[in-house]
Parts: sequence; structure tokens; C-alpha cells
Amino acid sequence: MNVNQSAPPVPPFGQPQPVYQGYHQSSYGGQPGSTAPTTPYGAYNGPVPGYQQTSPPSVSRAPPSSEAPPASTAQAPCGQASYGQFGQGDVQNGPSSTVQMQRFPGSQPFGSVPLAPVVSQPTVLQPYGPPPTSAQVTAQLAGMQISGAVAPALPPVGLGYGSPASLASASGSFPNPGLYGSYPQGQAPPLSQAQGHLGAQPPQRSAPPQASTFTSPASGGPRMPSMTGPFLPGQGFGGPSLSQPNHVSSPPPQALPPGTQMTGPPGPPPSMHSSQQPGYQLQQNGSFGPARGPQPNYGSPYPGAPTFGSQPGPPQPLPPKRLDPDAIPSPQLNELPPQQKTRHRIDPDAIPSPIQVIEDDRNNRGSEPFVTGVRGQVPPLVTTNFLVKDQGNASPRYIRCTSYNIPCTSDMAKQAQVPLAAVIKPLARLPPEEASPYVVDHGESGPLRCNRCKAYMCPFMQFIEGGRRFQCCFCSCINDVPPQYFQHLDHTGKRVDAYDRPELSLGSYEFLATVDYCKNNKFPSPPAFIFMIDVSYNAIRSGLVRLLCEELKSLLDFLPREGGTEESAIRVGFVTYNKVLHFYNVKSSLAQPQMMVVSDVADMFVPLLDGFLVNVSESRAVITSLLDQIPEMFADTRETETVFAPVIQAGMEALKAAECAGKLFLFHTSLPIAEAPGKLKNRDDRKLINTDKEKTLFQPQTGAYQTLAKECVAQGCCVDLFLFPNQYVDVATLSVVPQLTGGSVYKYACFQVENDQERFLSDLRRDVQKVVGFDAVMRVRTSTGQSWLEKSRLGAKPGREASGIYDICSPDPIHVVSGIRAVDFFGAFYMSNTTDVELAGLDGDKTVTVEFKHDDRLNEESGALLQCALLYTSCAGQRRLRIHNLALNCCTQLADLYRNCETDTLINYMAKFAYRGVLNSPVKTVRDTLITQCAQILACYRKNCASPSSAGQLILPECMKLLPVYLNCVLKSDVLQPGAEVTTDDRAYVRQLVTSMDVAETNVFFYPRLLPLTKSPIESATEPPAVRASEERLSNGDIYLLENGLNLFLWVGASVQQGVVQSLFNVSSFSQITSGLSVLPVLDNPLSKKVRGLIDSLRAQRSRYMKLIVVKQEDKLEMLFKHFLVEDKSLSGGASYVDFLCHMHKEIRQLLS
Repeated sequence: MNVNQSAPPVPPFGQPQPVYQGYHQSSYGGQPGSTAPTTPYGAYNGPVPGYQQTSPPSVSRAPPSSEAPPASTAQAPCGQASYGQFGQGDVQNGPSSTVQMQRFPGSQPFGSVPLAPVVSQPTVLQPYGPPPTSAQVTAQLAGMQISGAVAPALPPVGLGYGSPASLASASGSFPNPGLYGSYPQGQAPPLSQAQGHLGAQPPQRSAPPQASTFTSPASGGPRMPSMTGPFLPGQGFGGPSLSQPNHVSSPPPQALPPGTQMTGPPGPPPSMHSSQQPGYQLQQNGSFGPARGPQPNYGSPYPGAPTFGSQPGPPQPLPPKRLDPDAIPSPQLNELPPQQKTRHRIDPDAIPSPIQVIEDDRNNRGSEPFVTGVRGQVPPLVTTNFLVKDQGNASPRYIRCTSYNIPCTSDMAKQAQVPLAAVIKPLARLPPEEASPYVVDHGESGPLRCNRCKAYMCPFMQFIEGGRRFQCCFCSCINDVPPQYFQHLDHTGKRVDAYDRPELSLGSYEFLATVDYCKNNKFPSPPAFIFMIDVSYNAIRSGLVRLLCEELKSLLDFLPREGGTEESAIRVGFVTYNKVLHFYNVKSSLAQPQMMVVSDVADMFVPLLDGFLVNVSESRAVITSLLDQIPEMFADTRETETVFAPVIQAGMEALKAAECAGKLFLFHTSLPIAEAPGKLKNRDDRKLINTDKEKTLFQPQTGAYQTLAKECVAQGCCVDLFLFPNQYVDVATLSVVPQLTGGSVYKYACFQVENDQERFLSDLRRDVQKVVGFDAVMRVRTSTGQSWLEKSRLGAKPGREASGIYDICSPDPIHVVSGIRAVDFFGAFYMSNTTDVELAGLDGDKTVTVEFKHDDRLNEESGALLQCALLYTSCAGQRRLRIHNLALNCCTQLADLYRNCETDTLINYMAKFAYRGVLNSPVKTVRDTLITQCAQILACYRKNCASPSSAGQLILPECMKLLPVYLNCVLKSDVLQPGAEVTTDDRAYVRQLVTSMDVAETNVFFYPRLLPLTKSPIESATEPPAVRASEERLSNGDIYLLENGLNLFLWVGASVQQGVVQSLFNVSSFSQITSGLSVLPVLDNPLSKKVRGLIDSLRAQRSRYMKLIVVKQEDKLEMLFKHFLVEDKSLSGGASYVDFLCHMHKEIRQLLS
């Protein structure tokens, strides 16, 4: 089968042939008070005139550092807002590039730049000289308007914005005025996508746009012509230029007040693009409008809006909105110099809006199924609900890529600096409308594979010689087809049974593995669950032990099962511990459970085999008796010290003795300070923050836990850890074993049964019931490069200098030259070599992120192929192979790369890259590297793909126009820029949490959803439309729901109508609402039912239970809520979206000059 040809419509699948016994094919045909610190960026005064065209490349100018004063080392008390109390962490992340570019300091001008007068600030806030007040910054950024035109014959791909002057470093830290400090008035601009000029001009309708420009309000200077070529539809013969939402340029000249003297730099001349790549088509800037789909037959002149196969085209733009710049209030005009009084702040509606992009994608691509038959097709956004039809490529629910069009050469990839990565979720849960992967049983012969590279049979394999042989699509090796697998070919060269076999027609499927794929050539036993409960004083006093034992009585009836079996095959065992361990014999023949104590924790062993791991249904009475007795046995304990590593060691030894894989559920409350292996000390030191030693806070305290994790992986022992700390417990060290074994960590700080019971039990139920693959090994294979294909046609032997591809069963490496190969991996797993990802356990929430590099030149015609193979043991003890295949396009033009990128996946990769970077590098270095890489990506686009335009314009690719706002959210995350209230454990907890997140989870985590509740009709069953995450979007007469996947806030405005308050809270006035309320009263009225239903719906979408917190306007908890309004300045010194966009423009201009 030619990789290039798209699969024809799938006919109803036929019946299994007589020789394929055991092939499961049941339904194959129809698959179903204080002031925040000033902005870290300086004044934005418009384009810089006459900047130097060349800079000495040998001079490395590092930006000066700016550090916050050391915070107090005091631990946050239980009453204080924290991750554990209000939900699980709120952090964000980002990546660093391997080779750091030299960055020019913002303080070095590229010419004479008259800056506006500034107000003196304390020296700690002056890394680049005195910055202006926030009022002056917003005033200097004002006066922008949306305009521009598109040359219809050129492909649209960019997005443009305005030009900064000398700006401060993005990585500067600022003192935190406290969790409950107040934001300055008017700090954040109002949001939503502007659709017209910032001036009194007649509304005009624009053509569907594809790029955006954003120009600074400079006065004077030559400007690019506003339009070239023939008139576009809807444009008159006179009047202003065509209105486009993504173009922001200077307003028309305004009359100056008498006596006003205009000063400042003239506008720069149009920039000339040097070193233009030959043959690269320049991209004309347009405006917002999705161009996300693949262009398989893309010619030089882009013929128009893409059709994306069966996907609908972009929507018609809305009529432009008339905006009068004089109607926008200028902040504190009496404090500004005369030359600034005519300027106005940037309208946030004129810069890219995540809400608008998400809404457009839902409207354009949510109604039609996403059919995977076309190679290199960009899927809908993760925020869009859509149906997937598998026709040869894996669903985006399993694999998402940073780009679906890969550069053919490594030089081109290095030039663009766009990371080539895939976020893989091998066991992802599918919606009910989509069929789970089909299970194929080839009997004793096992799955058919390539003899050379060991790739598994897939739809891209090419059958030749009448079907007697096939050519591997990964390494081009010619293989014989086994007699029992032979089938004739039709007139197109496809097997006549192609649509009867999942491995020949679908992108995702499973094989039943033979005994050759099992340890010691022996089929595995069903896995086991061991519950290990801390019974120290803290656990008993908080009520945790009693609550847990009561829940386990019923929860054990819902262990995961497969294939509709009546009961689960999983066996269970129980251990309690403090300084010593207590094992329990719950054999069904016993009248009462028996306890055995192991006090020698230095040499851990399992005191019993028979009766420790039992079947729940057989030992129901004994288990119930044990769970009743445990809280009573330890009710009077005074033991406060605990051990930790020996507990995991005991569980692992028990699984080893039972010769099975399994999972340990640990419920732990305190720092393990008892004398035992893995003993820890309190090393919490906030004085290390913003120093070179800060990285030690994220590193494990001892190497004993890595060694223990390695042993657990070898045994297939996965560890899930539930933490209930009242103070520092060193999450960075305790989470090592869960992280390396593919497990999860849950954290409930200052646990109280009445407040945290619902969240803990919900997480526990979901964790116990979810389907898990045990003792897993994952391998990602890639197709070969062009030079190797040419050699193979001449009969050359494979070279041994390239990456090794190891058979899962065979110890002998077989080396194949790859066009691209997997070089780096991110997630919760262990790797003993460079290719195999080993997971003691893998569930449907975990992802593995893989980065690829070029080994050889890729072929534009054949594209690039990925195959992810996961070998695992199911919950029923069955050994299986799950296969996911994906075909990507390859390109020789940068414009095609930028047109087919996915920003959400890019941010997911960059966040994980940065979060791993803080283990080995100072946080400031990681932040600077993120900014530099982002600037390089956008500068390369501006230089090689965008049409010539003024240097005062920031041009962004259409598919990456949200990269600055999302990257700023990552930079402001608590891992990379913590506030004073964020504990060391909080940062370590969120760092490991994000490592395994999928693209949808990082999207909402870094840019939370803010939903107004009273603006949509009560009778509407749909979710209310979201608004941008900024304080200026809040109306004091409304109620808002904010969620980020870990936290859920209900913000109540002070002027909400009394009837709404009564309907929702059952109180008569705003003042009577209890701040911090975590449960809404169940009331029989439409509004109460709608809000509670919406909260339940949001919780069902997330992998962890989100605890509700009611926040009243002007209440002390409001500062915690405002932490999630990510488009505003943060109290920890993070920049607002507008300021960061201007800073990115400055960085890009420095790279281009």
C-alpha cells in the first residue's frame, strides 16, 4: 500500500476466514490592599529607529539577573491557602533548548531611543534601569488599531503585533507583597477578539484571513502600502484599508492639543529580509482564521481556504466593530508627560485571544467526524469535542504531534527550532461513541513483524509479488509472507482482505502476545493490589484510617475487570505500618484475620505467603472483619514516627513471592524520620529560592529511592502514593518511586475529614477502578531516511552507526538508519537503555512524550512514519501488544512546517522540558532558555515566511499565534516563578504531576477556563461560553466558575442580584455567603440545578476531583483566585499578557538584527 494514497471509504468488514481462528471481530464493521510590583518589562515606546544591522556575533551578552529577596523559611500553616488545601497545585512549566542562544540585554539600545520619563522605584526592581509605572506602560502601548490587507494570491500564515523599545528581562523575579495583596486598578486590559479599526471608520467585511500583524503606535516615518493587488471582496474603492482582526497598526493622525510638542523616534523603514531561502514562498499576513489542516497537494500559490478533507472551511468573519480610540480611558493622564497624553493603552481585544481561537475551532471542526485516512492531517484542538473515525492513522486521543509536517533535513529543523515531538497516551480512554482497539489473535505464530527492524504489521506495509512478500514501510526490508497469512492482491495492489484485518486497515489495534513475549517464557499471573496504611498518631487522629477502612469495604467490589466478567481476577492484600510493619493473613478458611509484625525494617521480608494475597469474593467476611478492627486496634497509638522505603520494599517482595505484577496503594502522613533505610531529614530551605542551589529542592535527598524504584520496575510493582501532610514531607524524594514506576501521587495538605473527604474518596475510587497495564515496555519506531532507502534498493547492508532497534524478545540488537529517531522521553517511567520505556504500571491518564531528531534526510513523497508498540499485562493477566501507527508529511519549505504546527502540544512539550530542566539548572536559566527558544521559532518565521513589512510589526504564524500567551503562563507557573505562599512540597508535587499530563490537561492547567454563570439562559443545557482569564473580564454583578483541572473556584461579585444569591446559596444577601464554602446547598430551583450540574460535568472531564471553593469579591481568598487569572500581572512578578507580547517582539527584533 502506498503511504501517500488515502484509504478509500471503509466497507463493512467481512467475516473472519476459517484459518484465522480466535480473531475477535464481533462488531468490526460499524465501530462505534498591597500594590503589585511593577511589570518586569520596561516601557514600550514603539519601533526603534535605525538599529544596527549587524552585531558582533562573538560577544555574549547575558541579561543581568534580578532576584527577589529571600523569603521566610516558615512553613505555611494549615489555615493558609495552599495546594493541598484548595486543590492540587497550580503550576506551570516550559522547556529549554539544548544550545542556548546569546541574548542581547534589553538595556542595550540599537540606536538612540528616547524613553518616556519614569518614576523612581526601589533598586531591587531595576534590573535594566528604572521602569515606568504600570499606568505609563499601558499608556505608551496605546493607540493601536487593527488594519492591513491580504494579497489574495499568497498563502496566509502569520499574525502580527507591535514593537517594543528597551525592555527588561523576562526572567526577573520580584518581591511578593503577599497572597492577599491587591492588583492595581486597570492593570489588565479587557478581552475578546477585536474585529475592526480603532477609529471612527466605516465598517467593512474582510476576507477570511490567515495571519496577523500588530504594529506599535509610532509617529511619522514611511509605512508599507496598506494593500496591493486587486480589491478584495467587500472592499470599497475609497476609504480606509481592509479591516482585519489580527492586524494592529498605527491610528490615523490625530489633531494635537495646542502647545503639545510631539517627540519620539520616527517609524522605521520597511525591513528588508536578508538571506531569504531560495524557493521559499513568502507568506502574506492576514488576520484570524484557522488554517490548521494539511495541504497534501499544496502548490506555490495557495489556492484558497483549505478543505481538510471532510472538514468544513473557516467561518465568515464577523462585521468589524467600530472602536473610538478617544473613548478608551487613558490611565492617570495628569501624571503623564505632555507627549504621552495622546496615547492610549493597547486594546486586548486586538491581540490573539485563546477563547476566540478555541471557539472558532469548535465551530469549524466540531460538527464533522475527524477521519484519519489522510496523512499528516492536523486534528481539531483538544478543546473541541469531535468524533474520530480510524481509517489507518491513530486517533489524536492516542498521539498528538507538535507538527504534522516534519522538515526533510536536520538543517531546516535547526533553523526553525520547532521541537519535533509526539505526546503519546497508549491506553487512552475513548468516548462511548468510539470503538476500543480490536484484539487480533494470530495463534502460536504470534504477530507478523519485519525480520530486520521488528516493526509490526500495519496499514503502510506494501505487499508485492502477488501477495507472497511484503516490503517494510520502516526499513524497506523485503519479507516473506507466512503461508497461513497469504492472501491475493486486487488490481490496486491491496490485499483483498485488507478491510477484514484491523492491522491492515486501522491505525490502532492489539495483538495477543505469545509466550515468547513473557518473562521467563511463562504466561503471567493476574496482578494484585496491596493496600498499605499508615496507622501513626497523625493518621488516626485525623480520622483518615477509619474513613479509608470504611470505604475499602465497598470499593473492593469494583476492582477493574475485563470482558464483562462477573468478578475481577485481581487479588488483594493488606499491610499497616508506623515504625514497624503489620502483615495480615485473611485466608478464607480463617474465622478472624491474623496479624504478623515485622520489626526488623532494615532487612525486610514477607512473613507469610499463603493467605496474604486473596480473592475478594472468597475472603469477603475475613476482609470485612479486618477493616472493622484496624481503626480500633490503633485507636490509642502514640507512635508519631514512620518508615517509608521498607514499606515499598515489603510490597515488592510480596509480589515477587507471588510471581505476579501489581500495584501498591500507600497512604502516608509524615516525613519518614524513624531509623530505617530511606530515612529523611527536613531540608526545607526557602533561602535557596532564586539561587544556583534551588535545583537541590527538586532533587531526591538520597539515591536509595532510585535503587528501590529500579527493583520495583523489574518486578512490575507500581506504586500509587496518597499523601496527607500537616507539614513538610519532602515530596521531591517520596515521589521518586511512584514517578519511576508509572504511578501517581495525590496530596491532601492538612487533611480534615469534613472538608476533604469527598475529594480523597473520589480520587481513591477512580484510582482503584481504572484499567491499568502492568509490567509494560514501550518502543517507538520511525521510518528510514532517503539515503538509506537508496542504499537498500542497491542491496546494501544496514549501517551500524545509527540508532539501535531491539526486539522486545531478542537480546540481539539490529541497527537501522532512521530518518528521524526518538532521542528523548518525558513522563513517569524508567529507562535502562536508550530505546525502551519501562513501566511497572500504565493507566489511561498517563502520557509519554517523545522527542525526535534527524538521523538522515527524509523523503517528501513518502513522508515519515511512527509506530508505538506497548507490550503489557492486562488486569486479567493476559499479555498483549497495543500498536499505534501515524503517518506524517515531510516538507522542504518552512512555511509548510509552520502551517501544520499545534501550539497546545508544543506547550505540553516545552513545559515538561522546562520542569525537567529545573533538576539540573537554575530556574532563571530555564526561564531564559524558554524565552530564547520561543523567540527563535517566531524570528525564523518572520525572516523566512512572512511578507516584507515594517520592523514595528510582530508577525506570528497563524497556528502559533497563542504561543506567547501560553508560554507566559508557563513562565509564571509556581515551579518557575513561585510566590511567597507556595511551599517547596507544592512545587515538587506539581512538577511531577505535569510530567505525565496529556495535552488537554496542560492546556486547561496553564490557561484556566473562566465561565460566567448568569449571562446564559438558565434553561440552556450547554456550557456557558468562556471568557478570557483576566480580572477586567469580571463583573461584580455576576458569578463565575474557574477551573484548571486541579482547582475549582466559584467567584461571587459583590453586586449579584439578591434572587440569584437566594437561589444558589439559600441566604438572603451577599454578606451572608460563607467564604471558602466547598459544597453548594442542594436546592430545588433551575439555577441551583444548572450550576451544580455544570460543576459535576467539569469534574467528570478531569482525571482528579476538583474541590470547590466559593470566593467572595474583596474577600481574602480572592488573591488565591486571582492567581489563576493568567493574562494579568502576577503577585510573584510574572508579566501580563500584553507586556510579555511586547517583550517577545523585542527579543525577536534583536535576533533579526
